[in-house]
Amino acid sequence: MSASSTTTPSGPGPESEPAVCLASWTWPGPGHQGRNIAHILLTHAPTADLAETEARIRRLAGSLGGLAARQDTIPDIGPCLQVIGGHVLLHFPGRHRLPLPTRPAWTELVAHSGEALLLIGLDQLPQSADTARLDAYLDAALTADRLLFGVARTR
Repeated sequence: MSASSTTTPSGPGPESEPAVCLASWTWPGPGHQGRNIAHILLTHAPTADLAETEARIRRLAGSLGGLAARQDTIPDIGPCLQVIGGHVLLHFPGRHRLPLPTRPAWTELVAHSGEALLLIGLDQLPQSADTARLDAYLDAALTADRLLFGVARTR
């Protein structure tokens, strides 16, 4: 279902604060009106200070233009994805870029459609999570309204 990597964007994060250690997963799956769409999930890796880490990841989501809860209209957060060969980068305001985990079919879907559904999870998920744990995380986060959504477009 997904590939994953842990990356900490270099330099200070949004609002000149230390970057959050992010875990990321990507997969193709059904989207609006049944068409296939690329998905990106970002979470923060486990840390001791849950409240501060959640505040940072909410600021990170805000820096991308304000992602929305599931029941809201999913915002278009603009051209923040860049496809370079077989790689896809997620650009944050400033000079920060996050290389996303890719597989050829997912990268082709992003390149062809020009978009991906970005999900930011507000709860921690270890990078070692397998597909079953990732699915359980997504189900629980949806139920508890702990996911933020946005449509990311390619540059």
